[in-house]
Amino acid sequence: MSTMWHGCLADTDYFEMRSGGGHDYGVWVTTPPGYDPATTRAPALYVLDGNWAVGMTAPLIVAQADPMQRIQPYIQVSVGYAGEDAQHWDRLRNRDLVPPGEPIAAELVDAAEAGFRAGSRTREETDAYLAELRDTHADAFLNFLTAELHPRIERDYGTATSGHGLFGYSYGGLFGLYTWLTGCPLFESIGAGSPGVAGADSRIFARLQELGDGQRAARLHVTLNEQELLGDMAIYQAMSKNTATVLHRLTARGEAVTSAIMRETHVTGLQASFLSYLRTCRAR
Repeated sequence: MSTMWHGCLADTDYFEMRSGGGHDYGVWVTTPPGYDPATTRAPALYVLDGNWAVGMTAPLIVAQADPMQRIQPYIQVSVGYAGEDAQHWDRLRNRDLVPPGEPIAAELVDAAEAGFRAGSRTREETDAYLAELRDTHADAFLNFLTAELHPRIERDYGTATSGHGLFGYSYGGLFGLYTWLTGCPLFESIGAGSPGVAGADSRIFARLQELGDGQRAARLHVTLNEQELLGDMAIYQAMSKNTATVLHRLTARGEAVTSAIMRETHVTGLQASFLSYLRTCRAR
């Protein structure tokens, strides 16, 4: 990274990596101040939507030294898109973070069309955004994280053998729920901020029904935002209602799930959700 970026994101390396599926990803790796794997190895915490999230989450690695509430050491691995794909991150994430076969909710289509009418996206950009939702591959992206990226992080940064985490927001939160429901053994805790469970026919509900009698080992922390619950946007109302239903069903099963409501909107809630995850799942 340039000197300027090092000044903004201290102790952060950047590299690009092509997945086995032929997709290019940008990866920011932020280590704790003074990190030395020869003395103490820290687990990895994977943060999704790196192009957007890294600037709001990576600097919070200093929370590990907060004397008022210590956070367990972690190496933050922020995963986004590289090259020409970086400018299209907000639609490419649909391909990677949404479970296979996820129905496209009418409220989501309406929100995308409203964005077009408001001028936030062109007709071509709106169509491309929705097109990515018709062929989604969260399974392939999860395999990239666990089977391709993690071994490189483990090798190059000397991570601990356990204690790894995952945090995602919006569709990243949906990916977090999906990953937790798969029983992926890599992650011991998962933060799902404002999960994009847009429809009552979401594949998340099908996976809930497929769960056996055993409980998941990983801890799950789910957050919602006050203005999603109380505001007048149909897509956020639907997401909140469906996520609450997921939470109720998981609680009834006795799963290791916690939740919190942030006093934010969907756009402003990412950092607050991330902090809530750190304080709930990664406090000393």
